[in-house]
This record gives sequence, C-alpha cells and structure tokens, in this order.
Amino acid sequence: MAANSVLTHRNVGLLTVAAVEAPEVVTSEWIDEQLADTYERTGLSAGILADLAGIEERRWWPEDVTFDQAAAKAGRKALDESGIDPDAVGMLISTSVCKDHLEPSVACAVHHALELAPSCLNFDVGNACLGFINGMQIAAAAIDSGSIDYALIVDGEGSRHTQQTTIERLQDPNATAEDVFSEFASLTLGSGAAAAVLCRLDQHPEAHRLVGGIARSATQHNQLCIGDLDRMRTDSHGLMIAGLELAEAAWKHSGHDFDWEVGMDHYVVHQVSQRHTELLCERLGIDPDRCPRTFPQYGNVGPAAIPITLASVQDTIQPGERVLCMGIGSGLNTSFTEIVW
Repeated sequence: MAANSVLTHRNVGLLTVAAVEAPEVVTSEWIDEQLADTYERTGLSAGILADLAGIEERRWWPEDVTFDQAAAKAGRKALDESGIDPDAVGMLISTSVCKDHLEPSVACAVHHALELAPSCLNFDVGNACLGFINGMQIAAAAIDSGSIDYALIVDGEGSRHTQQTTIERLQDPNATAEDVFSEFASLTLGSGAAAAVLCRLDQHPEAHRLVGGIARSATQHNQLCIGDLDRMRTDSHGLMIAGLELAEAAWKHSGHDFDWEVGMDHYVVHQVSQRHTELLCERLGIDPDRCPRTFPQYGNVGPAAIPITLASVQDTIQPGERVLCMGIGSGLNTSFTEIVW
C-alpha cells in the first residue's frame, strides 16, 4: 500500500487560535428525558450518551444565530487577538460542515461580516470533521508560495436543528432500538465556532511554527456516515473501527518523514467520544494524559473540535513544546499536523 501524502511548511506560523462558545447548555440527561418512552419501549436504558460516549452536555446557538454568524464571531475574535488589520488578510477559508444553503459559500457571508478586503480570496472547504486542518494546510501552502501574508480559517457549527429533528423522529411510536443506534451519533454533536490566523513566520517570529504533517484516505468507507441538517445515519461501531485502522496506518507510515514516535508534548485529537479517545491512544501508543478533552462539555463539534480544544489549552503550552493535531473525517480521511509552540 502506498505511503502517506506528506506536507511540509517552510515559513508558516499560527498567530492565534480562538474559540467562541455557544451559550445554551443542553445536557445528555435532558435528551434522555425526551426519549424516555422510546427507551422504555425498546428496552434501552437512559444514560447511554454519558456512559457510552462520555458526553455530559453540548451547546446550542440561539435560534436566530446562523452558521455564518457563528463563524464570523470566531473570525472577529481571532483577528482582534492577533492584532492584524483585516485588510491584510489575503485568504479566508470557511470549513463549516453546517450551512443553510448550497450557494453562495459560507465564506461570502463571513467575508462581508468581517469587512475583509475585496482582494481577499474567500471560499469554502468541506471534508467532514477534517475541514479545519485541511483549511490550514491550503492556507499554509499559499503563504509558503508567497501569494499571501495572512490567512484566516473559520468554522461555525450548530447541532440544534439536527438534534431537534432527530429527537422528534426517535419519539415516534414506531422507532426501534436500531433506529436509536443508527442516529446515536447525531445526539453526540455540539455547537461552537473557532478561527485561526496564519502568517509568515519571518514577519512574526513570535508565532507558533507549522511544521507540516501527513494525510491518508480510506474512501472505501464512504457510506459509514451520511448526513445533512435533518438527519445523520451512522454505523458508529463500523466507523470507529475503520477510523482507528486508518489512523494506525497513517501513524505507522509517518516515521519516514516525522519523528512523532519519540512522543509529543500535547496531542489535540478530534473529539468524538471517551471510547474513541481511549482506543486511539492505545492503538498509537500515546499518553492519554497528554490528550486534552472537550467532548464531555461540548460534544463533537465537527471540524471546530480541534481548534476549540487547542484554544482551550493554549495558555498551558510552553514555548518550544510540540503539539500534534490529529483529525479524522467521515469518508474516511485523516490528517496529522505538527505545531511547535
């Protein structure tokens, strides 16, 4: 089997990463209450979200907050924290899975809301939960080529509508235990937004250096998770097994290009569930204590999960420490990206 795709960056820094928390807390206990009759009728027990996935709660945006508005909130925060003039941003990439319409792109609305320059390239990148890392990789290539000096990557996700329609379907008297497990992953989702500003490292030596990383695909598994805003059907067990196998294959083939086996100081992994995190650490032989977790409070926030988690611990990372961001997206694709703080 062919080796990984390898990406290396020469002059790219992470200037800032920012997260915005959706304000409404929705507990797993509340979801269990909504499905109490279904659980009783199908022989299931309350608490499966907390017990199986380790997710105690997730967040929702208010009904009047759109996905692009959430992304713009994070983008504004990242720009303010970076101190960069919005007119200097040469590329805006929106990586949101959630969108209200097929066109125009989410990036158009975010570009307008942030009043970025007309010369700023703006577009969407979609790759399930891997989108934010892919956005960083594309922006890094543009910076290394000399095309731009600054890039802004944004992501705004919302689970309110999907979870409301899922709960409504599962409350139907004809819903079965199989239906519950098929749509179980939908109930683990969360809402939130994140953004990052990338820059030329020679102009900002204080920035965190993007070293590079690898990518690998296993697209024979493209039918394991299929979703839209109304419904997401997932073979959760099959997806977890295939995802772990893909991550392990990518890890084993990365030794020729990176020395990650010596151990990273921090592993920022995609936030799926407690079981997924435990098995990933076991498969790759990494220290679980070095993997910060945000899924218990925020659920799976899609492509925003990795930057939200990184933002939550950035103040504890010391200069010179190595951070490995490890993403995976249904389809299946995976990518690891190293940052030296």
